[in-house]
Amino acid sequence: MLFDIHLLTTLMMAGIIWFVQIVHYPLFREVGSGKFVAYENQHTTRTGWVIAPIMVLELGTGIAVTWLGNTAVPDVLEWSGIVLLLIIWGSTFLIQVPCHRALSDRYDPLILHRLITSNWIRTIAWSLRALIVIRMVPYYI
Repeated sequence: MLFDIHLLTTLMMAGIIWFVQIVHYPLFREVGSGKFVAYENQHTTRTGWVIAPIMVLELGTGIAVTWLGNTAVPDVLEWSGIVLLLIIWGSTFLIQVPCHRALSDRYDPLILHRLITSNWIRTIAWSLRALIVIRMVPYYI
């Protein structure tokens, strides 16, 4: 069941991050500077309630699967997944969160551009994680 939760949360985050990258973040440009700060503050509050629990659950189950999971799973799969989680969390707290904090004070097209372009780090990392976790499924059937 631990792996099932991990698989589910990873696939959920991969899907969410693609939606954010292709649809949601680019639409920030259409909000307009007059209402942007209010929109950004609502975005971060509402998104946080949805995303944070899934990310924490993915991280916890990823660590648990690596240490307690099926020993037949190749170490390279498990540890690649952990490295990608570190990249995702690092990017989130070192790049995206500071961008969101700055944008919650004022609209800045350069910071918005940085948010959108830097989010490709997480989009690629979660996509790779999804492939890795899918590759691990046969070991848990």
